[in-house]
Amino acid sequence: MQIKENQWQVGKVKITRILESEGAFGLFVVPDATPENLQGMDWLKPHFVNDKWVAMVSIHALIIDTPSKTLVVDTCLGNDKKRSVPGWSNLQTNFLEDMHHAGYPEDIIDTVLCTHLHTDHVGWNTKLVNGEWVPTFENAEYLFGKDEWAYTKKQSSQDPHYNEFFVDSIKPIQEAGLVRFVGTNEQICDEVILEPTLGHTPGHVSIRIESEGKKAAITGDFLHHPSQMEKLEWESIVDWDASMAKETRRRKLQEYSEEDILVFGTHFASPSAGKVIKKGDHFIFKV
Repeated sequence: MQIKENQWQVGKVKITRILESEGAFGLFVVPDATPENLQGMDWLKPHFVNDKWVAMVSIHALIIDTPSKTLVVDTCLGNDKKRSVPGWSNLQTNFLEDMHHAGYPEDIIDTVLCTHLHTDHVGWNTKLVNGEWVPTFENAEYLFGKDEWAYTKKQSSQDPHYNEFFVDSIKPIQEAGLVRFVGTNEQICDEVILEPTLGHTPGHVSIRIESEGKKAAITGDFLHHPSQMEKLEWESIVDWDASMAKETRRRKLQEYSEEDILVFGTHFASPSAGKVIKKGDHFIFKV
């Protein structure tokens, strides 16, 4: 249940969305999601396309506030970081200030959970202090998937796109001794469990939240945009295994459509959360 803008209650768990950036950026990672191809998907309006049918996209973190843990899920792009993607380099956003305003200063976060280790999900793992990258959430345990870590570490030595964020956003966390490696089915606390959703990356996870009979899920990047619910075959150019990612989309969307569960899309524009509805051989998203 949404209790105010960017905040929801799921049983005893409060979920808060911290926005880093949002707009009609289009979907360069999903080449099929052009304005021409999106036209006719009227259910995407008004939240997920603009009046010119350009895809609306968000980069945000979600804070899961449970009776025993305060987790931040996926830490966006971060400030001061040199990136090869235009528009993502040397950002100066109010992300941490917005966390404070929402009631979550860095020092009360006890768990950082990355659905996968890509540049737009690990950025605020660290911040720049006196010319050095240091953990942003110094009191937190950072949870990285075992397989995800192994793949990302290997890629960082071969691919400069991986190396740029590995060096400033992942390696400093390991060197600080704050990493705990987890499996893809790990129970994080009574209300929060990981679920394997492989394909986008080899260790990708989604998150399920259950409390007092209420349910929610955080997709991660097995979906980048709601249009992929109707067009399951639309691939992301950064999928590790596109065929596996497509099967994951079909499987998870079928599961979600059969439950009373609030689904948060990790890159879905405001309001980001809604219900998955099955329509024939595909799905739509209803907010």
